[in-house]
Amino acid sequence: SFQRRWYEQWKEFVETGDQNSSSFPGQIDNTELFEDLDSYHLKERLVENEDFMLVPAEAWHKLLAWYGMVDGQPPLERKVVDLPSTLKVEVYPIEIFLCLHSNMENVINAQFSRVDNIREAMCEAFSVPPGSECRLWMKSSDSSCERLRNVHISVLDACLSSGMTVIMETRNADGTWPSSRPQIMRNSVEEQDSYRGQPGVCGLTNLGNTCFMNSALQCLSNTPPLTEYFLLSSYLEELNFTNPLGMKGEIAEAYADVIKQMWSGRHYSVVPRVFKTKVGHFASQFLGYQQHDSQELLSFLLDGLHEDLNRVKNKEYIELRDAAGRPDQEVAEEAWRNHRRRNDSVIVDTFHGLFKSTLVCPECRKVSVTFDPFCYLSVPLPVSKERIMEVFFVSLDPYAKPAQHRVVVPKAGKVFDLCSALSEMTSVPPTQMVVADVFNHRFYKIYNSDESLSCILDRDDIFVYELSVLEEQQEEQVLLALYLRERSHYRDYGSGSSSYGTTLFGHPLLLSTPRSSCSREALYNLFLQRLRLQQPCETTEEEKEEDKQEEACSPSLPANEQPARRRACRKRRKSLFTIQAVNSNGTTERGTGEGGTQPYVAIDWDPEMKKRFYNENEAEKYVKHASMEVPQQQTTVQLQECIELFTTVETLEEENPWYCPVCKKHQLATKKLDLWSLPEVLIIHLKRFSYTKFTREKLDSIVDFPLRDLDFSGCLLKKNVSNGEPPSCYDLIAVSNHYGGLRDGHYTSYACNKDNGQWYYFDDSKVTYAREDQIVTNAAYVLFYHRQDKIRKPTLPAPSTSPASSTQPANDITSCKEEDAEQGAAAAASYVTMETD
Repeated sequence: SFQRRWYEQWKEFVETGDQNSSSFPGQIDNTELFEDLDSYHLKERLVENEDFMLVPAEAWHKLLAWYGMVDGQPPLERKVVDLPSTLKVEVYPIEIFLCLHSNMENVINAQFSRVDNIREAMCEAFSVPPGSECRLWMKSSDSSCERLRNVHISVLDACLSSGMTVIMETRNADGTWPSSRPQIMRNSVEEQDSYRGQPGVCGLTNLGNTCFMNSALQCLSNTPPLTEYFLLSSYLEELNFTNPLGMKGEIAEAYADVIKQMWSGRHYSVVPRVFKTKVGHFASQFLGYQQHDSQELLSFLLDGLHEDLNRVKNKEYIELRDAAGRPDQEVAEEAWRNHRRRNDSVIVDTFHGLFKSTLVCPECRKVSVTFDPFCYLSVPLPVSKERIMEVFFVSLDPYAKPAQHRVVVPKAGKVFDLCSALSEMTSVPPTQMVVADVFNHRFYKIYNSDESLSCILDRDDIFVYELSVLEEQQEEQVLLALYLRERSHYRDYGSGSSSYGTTLFGHPLLLSTPRSSCSREALYNLFLQRLRLQQPCETTEEEKEEDKQEEACSPSLPANEQPARRRACRKRRKSLFTIQAVNSNGTTERGTGEGGTQPYVAIDWDPEMKKRFYNENEAEKYVKHASMEVPQQQTTVQLQECIELFTTVETLEEENPWYCPVCKKHQLATKKLDLWSLPEVLIIHLKRFSYTKFTREKLDSIVDFPLRDLDFSGCLLKKNVSNGEPPSCYDLIAVSNHYGGLRDGHYTSYACNKDNGQWYYFDDSKVTYAREDQIVTNAAYVLFYHRQDKIRKPTLPAPSTSPASSTQPANDITSCKEEDAEQGAAAAASYVTMETD
């Protein structure tokens, strides 16, 4: 795999075909992908096609032969593995610690593919005869130890993740095992067995980036009708093992196990390992330990539970009829009846509603009305037409440090709009600015004023340079890109040239200068002034000492006849640096300068001269403009606005046209959704993640949603036609939160316990009390509402003591299902979370 920027530059280079072009990529350099250059560990959460590109091995070897690689960097070879229903390149191998029970001091750190067999690898690593009878224990934290029942399964199926330890023990000669369980637990069996807590107030251990799953599970766990259905074991009679759309009842059974543990009141935290494994088996997108989306997991889980518990064993074929002008009430009842003939489960009973979809053909005006069931509402957020950007402004004043500014620009604006916004703060005309993306001490891209701002990502380091204006406008100006390089002490003999190796450092500069002032001497003086450097006019004490030694070697010669080498040294001392023409990469291997309107030059420093005359620490500093201190205004929208947007008329996109039965062709019809009937539990998904052709962003607006009395009577098409109709008012019961940006983040949840009416905050294995005024934040992502006529009053008084937290160990009663002699000890396995999100 490659760093994306190198790959993009290489693509641009081969498209232009010019050996001397600014896009020449130079050596393959993956520096930005590594955490550090000592261990060459990859940074966490790198994203394919954003941070790196994958290429076949054959292509890699070709590129390596053509361009070479930065010294010392390892090739990033990655394994292609065949996993259930998907072909996947393993960017991150699983790193596991291995040890023997008989010698737990000797720990081996090994890397595994997800398809590897852990037992075979351990037998080889510790020279254990393959036929030996052995047991494996998984340890995910200091106080967690769990038996791996099937030792012949893969790393993936065993749910092993990086950072875990696997302990192997072999049976004693007398037929006994060394221990019932490796002694690595902090708390005794008696202490743990004594825990009794509030049912449902139970954490979920993070198995490695599984906070998205934990957040979704906590919300569903605190949905009363569904949880009571499982706690009463009603599901046992309704498991559907033959449904081709289901999962042989396995998802429902795994979910039931988790819920029963969480509501037993005997655990601080539960390890949902079996559930995680089942989800990965049936939905390959959730395989492994990457971060995922809690709403996507919810969608899969609700659908999977529905099909596993579908009371309809043989689904009949039902032909859909057109509304053909019939009354809405009649068409809606028919649609719901048809839906129930094929779909009848606790999920439909609890979560399914009906909305009306109206499509109008723009050509023949044909109106198509359908009534479609839904399991949750995905509502859009009002999208701001503005964007806040943070940039560094580099003034012409050599004594002014770069200033970081925060500017508001049109989201669909051009680079010129950015310059205009900055002009209002700096009083520098936008025409005297040039915008560049600085990366690794060089210019990754220098933008034209008419380029779209959508090309610039929030994480790019954008520098805006003030350019000087010539008094005589007749003369042509050259925009000069200036890099700073340090020469190595030794010549690069390996390259066959006599040139010194160089390293880029500091911030590059952009300067405008008359074309007539591009002589080396003029540029030297310009750079001195721009970098605030003083030309040394006196020899230093060290140089004087060198002179004395040289004079001692040839004392009889007059000064004007001293060796030529000495005069050359004296001349060289007067220059702080030398000027080289380079390409846009800052290298001089190909060609000599770029020519045209965009030449690149580098000033090369001798290490001693740089140390003496250039203060690198000072040069790297910047100041914050007052705009950085102004708190960003947090936009707040009402949930009602989002629901209104959901029901607004929209025109279908070109990628998703509608086939008009009258015109006999696909049309970009107008579409309107209306709510017809709502379920007992209404899930509202706030569409915070916005993906378009050009942009990807997370909307951080605060959505103000009510905790009580969310009233839909104003936007329901189906009005109460009889006294038997349920009301349309809802109370909040749970929230799935997402903190962070697009590439990473952390999921938690708020939920109200059905038995005592108290709100709790669930953060993986940690559970704390929550106040109602804490719940509405800009992290709220999925909302769960319960219809008021179905809400029962709490059966227990509100608690007055502290709830469970991750500082206390938690029993795992799944270990009680033992079939051998270790029952008692195994029941005491305790778990705490792995903080990996």
